[in-house]
Amino acid sequence: MKPIWAPWRMEYILGKKPGGCIFCDKPKGEDEPNHILFRGDISFIMMNIYPYNNGHIMVAPYKHSSCLTDLDRDTLIELILLTQKGVELLRETLNPDGFNTGINIGRVAGAGFEDHVHIHIVPRWDGDTSYMSIISETRVIPEHLNVTYQKLLPFFRKIGNCLAK
Repeated sequence: MKPIWAPWRMEYILGKKPGGCIFCDKPKGEDEPNHILFRGDISFIMMNIYPYNNGHIMVAPYKHSSCLTDLDRDTLIELILLTQKGVELLRETLNPDGFNTGINIGRVAGAGFEDHVHIHIVPRWDGDTSYMSIISETRVIPEHLNVTYQKLLPFFRKIGNCLAK
């Protein structure tokens, strides 16, 4: 087994957290400054501003809920459909070699926002966990968050009909 080191996350983990819930607050604002890529009827897709990798996005319901078990069937369906579409569009735009997708439920499971369940989609490329993280506690994100947002936005705006029943 190979260990994966992520020391750059410690700044976020130990740092002061903004008040409120980003998954409740950000959808109340404008899309671009909040890095929202798509708004569905029940859930939405936004970029992670503390990404593990370039193109790291999150899918979240509008409903403030800490666990999947609290969500109704329609919400669960839309979350998974948007996750599927997110993988498809990231594959099309960024051409990663693979993906990590996951849900962290509870603080001890790694949830940065433990009171609002969300799904992470992290594009992965061969060799994307280089020595920089281990030696200098530095993570190399090769493209600015806003540049990636502008690159992804036109593709995510086309989602619409994938959610039709």
